[in-house]
Order: sequence, then C-alpha cells, then structure tokens
Amino acid sequence: MKTWFRKILASGDLFIWASGAGLSIALLMVIGLVVLVGINGLGFFWTSNVWELTLDDGTHVIGELTGSEQIPKSVTPEYPQGKTRIQVKTGNRDLYGQDFRWIDETRIVTRTTPSDIVLLERREWGNMYARIQAIHSQSFPIASGGDAAWHALLPLIDNATMLHTKIRHIEHGEISDLSNTITQARLKIKKLEFSLPQGQRLQDTNPERYTQLYTTIHDAELQHNKHISSLEKLYVDLNTYTAIFIDSSGLETPLSIGNIIRALRPNSMNFSEKLWHYIVKVWEVLTTEPREANTEGGLFPAIIGTVMMVLVTSIIVVPVGVITALYLSEYARQGVIVKIVRIAINNLAGIPSIVIGIFGLGFFIYAVGGTIDTFFFAETLPNPTFGTGGLLWASLTLALLTVPVAIVSTEEGLSSVPRDYREASLGLGATKFETIWHVVLPIAMPGILTGFILAIARATGEVAPLMLTGVVKLAPELPVDTIFPFVHLERKFMHLGFHIYDVGFQSPNVEAAMPMIYVTTLVLLIIVVTLNLLAIALRQRLRRKYAGSTV
Repeated sequence: MKTWFRKILASGDLFIWASGAGLSIALLMVIGLVVLVGINGLGFFWTSNVWELTLDDGTHVIGELTGSEQIPKSVTPEYPQGKTRIQVKTGNRDLYGQDFRWIDETRIVTRTTPSDIVLLERREWGNMYARIQAIHSQSFPIASGGDAAWHALLPLIDNATMLHTKIRHIEHGEISDLSNTITQARLKIKKLEFSLPQGQRLQDTNPERYTQLYTTIHDAELQHNKHISSLEKLYVDLNTYTAIFIDSSGLETPLSIGNIIRALRPNSMNFSEKLWHYIVKVWEVLTTEPREANTEGGLFPAIIGTVMMVLVTSIIVVPVGVITALYLSEYARQGVIVKIVRIAINNLAGIPSIVIGIFGLGFFIYAVGGTIDTFFFAETLPNPTFGTGGLLWASLTLALLTVPVAIVSTEEGLSSVPRDYREASLGLGATKFETIWHVVLPIAMPGILTGFILAIARATGEVAPLMLTGVVKLAPELPVDTIFPFVHLERKFMHLGFHIYDVGFQSPNVEAAMPMIYVTTLVLLIIVVTLNLLAIALRQRLRRKYAGSTV
C-alpha cells in the first residue's frame, strides 16, 4: 500500500488531479455566483401576475408571490411543523408599513388572478396594488367605475410624465445653468476684491467690470425667478387630478396622479406586452436616477461615476506603473536601493484598502486639496473646492492601491522580452530609448495589459477607500456635464459598489431593496467584464502582431 501510494506521488498524477479539481470547483463557484446574480437581477424586471388570496377568516390579500419556505420547528403554534408559508409582496407601504407578508398556505381558501387589479409604480412609497374606483379633478368626479376610470387614468399618467419631464428640464437645465452663472459671477467679484489693497472696493477701482458682473447676476436672477414661476404652475397642473383606489381591505385611498409613474393590469397583459414592459424597465434602470433611498429607480449616476473613476484611475496607473517598471528594469543599477524599492512596492500591494483610504483622506484631500483651495480657490472658502472628497482624490487613492500590480506585471513583461532583441536593435545603431520604445515596449505590451486588467478589476470593486475620499449616497451633479470644463474632477460621485453596500446594509427595508441589490451587482459585473474583455481583446491582438512575445 505504501509502495503504491509512493508511486502515485512520484508520478505527479495526484497533484495534477488535485489542481484540476480545485480549478473546477473555483469555476463552478464563479459560474454559480454569476448565474444566481443573473437570475435574480434579470428576473426583477419581469411583470408577474397579481394574486388575490382569500384567507380562512374572510380577509383578502392582494400581491405578487415572491417566495415560499418550510415553516421551521421553532416557530410559534400559528405555523405548524411540516407546513409551508408563502411570501406575498403586498406593497401599499404607506398604508400598512410593510411591503411583504408571510401567509400560511393552510389559511388560504381561494386563489384568483382578477383582471381588474391595478399595479401602480409610484414615485414614493413603492408599489401599490388595488382596484381603481374613480378619477377626480379638484374634487369633482370625471370618471367613475372600474373600466371607465382605468381608461381615463392612462392618458392622465402620460400627461403627468410629460409634466415631470418639463419640470426636470427646468430644474436640472435652465435653473441649474442660471445658478451656476450667478455663482461664478459672485466668485469672480470676490476674487477681484481679494486682489485689491485693503480698504478699496471693486466698484471704485474697476467700475466697468463691476457693472458687467452685477448686470450678469441681475439678468440671471430675473430669468431664475421666471423659471420658478413656471415651476409653480407646472406643480399645480401636476396635482390637478386624483385617482381613488380600493385596496384588498376595502379602504379607499386617494392618490395624486402626479405621483404615479406607471399603471398596469398584469393579469390582463399578454406575453408581448410583458416583454415590452421588461425592455422599458431595463432601459429605465440604465438611464434614470435612483429614488426611494436608492431602493428603486435607476442607476445612471452610479454607472457614470463608476466608469469615470475607472477611466481616471487607469489614466494615472498605466503611465506611472510603466515608467516605474521601465526605470527599475532597464535603467536602475541593481543594488540595495532597488531591492528596497521593490520590497516597498510589494508591501504596498499588501496594505489593507481602508488604510490606503485613510492616507488618501489625510494626504490628498486635507493636505494637497486644502493647499490648492488656499492658493487658487480662496474666494470659495470656507466652502472647499478640492479640500473635500471628489472624483480626483478617489481615483488617486485607488491608483495608489493598484499601481503595485501594474509595476510588477510590467516588469515581468519586460523581463520576458528576449535579450537578443535589445542587442540586435542596439547593434543596428538605435539608441537605448529607441530600442525600448520601438522594440521592447511593443513586445512587452501583452504583459503590461495583463497588469492593467488586474488593476481595473480591483479598482472597480473597491469600496472602502471611496467611502473616505469622495463617494456619496446620492450625487446632486454628475462629474460630466455640459458646463465648462465638462469633466469636473472635484465633484463627489456615486459608485455601484457603494450603492450595493448602501442599499444592502443601510436601507430601512432590506426585503424591498433586495432586488435592486441583485440588479446593481449584475450591472457592476457587466461593466467589469466589458472593460476586461476590451483589454483582453487588445492584448490578444498585440500578441498576434508581436509573435516573439512569450508573455
């Protein structure tokens, strides 16, 4: 037996099978995770039937069936052992304080899917499940009865959506631009006054410039007030119509149509209608802003923030990592100092990310950002411009976290280039720089891109440093807009990773937020995979072009 076991160890087959088994298990775990996230994330957009359950005590429950489980042994006698209970998404959180309800299956007398039940997607308080009774305009009925009120409701919702679009355009367009114009003009006045000797005033030393700036402010304020008046009228129009709904308990609930995003009758929808609604929901998640404490709505600001952060981090990491690796590998004399530098780089790669985040907060934000504000943005103080968290400082912090990976992989790529290539280039009269630029770097590029891929993957998924250096729960402005200089590195931003943490651990209603967690995770995975696939495709192209690379 011992001899047989020794022969197996000596042959190495045991280690080959063990490595294969470990790789298979790892792949299965990754695939299982992706499938789990995909099913739960993509299933969130599908419109399920709405059930009306009649219980043994005569009460009715309306909602979507979202799950079931065996009743555990330790539960109260209300749920006997061996039975199952189902989870129903009842919505109507503003009425009952909860979105979900567990019901013992033994208590259910009948299950039906009435075609007149309405699913309302609201701007506040989540979904509502009820039957429509009437439509009122300023307390005067304009439609009564289920079908009549339903047909009157749909065009009113479309009109309310159009009004919301106008309101958003005014608030985030004209008013935002005017506010920025007023702010910039006031800052220019303050900056000019700072440059004057003490005791002098701008209107005395430069009256033309003073008049020009205050005229700009006055005109912008007049336009601002006009837009405010327009907004007040639009909000009045938005709240003109009210729909009366009856829930499962018979309670009449008035609801402003301006608070309704969409109204559906899921039980009367066919497959094509549900598919179209599915596509619309996917598009909304990708292009709209979040609402209801990030548990509903879209992910557009978080997607933009994540992509911008990765791009800025990559712009910083790649040149710094390549230049450092080139110096250590091609120019530096190998000695004690270079060994110490390499040890420092390896140690930097092992520092916990939260420690890097604290360093970014103390050095980049307070030291560097505070100094920049003192010398270049004194007119904005005490409100900081760069002396607070922002996209630039978060990207620099993540660059510090990921640059060791880029340095090490670039050095490995450079060392894999055959020495004969360098000698042949130098022998033909090329300088060392020309040899590195035209021969070494192109062949080592696949290895450099390998480090770039690893850096992207880590930078995209990191959250702890971002919590200290610029990420926020809800960003009022995007880091990219139409206002010069178009890319605003000083602004705070949203991030998909932090969005997952916020919704999963800070939400007051975790069960209702669970679908959004899966959706956000799926979008984050898609972004990471897309960026990595682009880098991998470029690497493969370079490998084919420079077949001499052994990377």
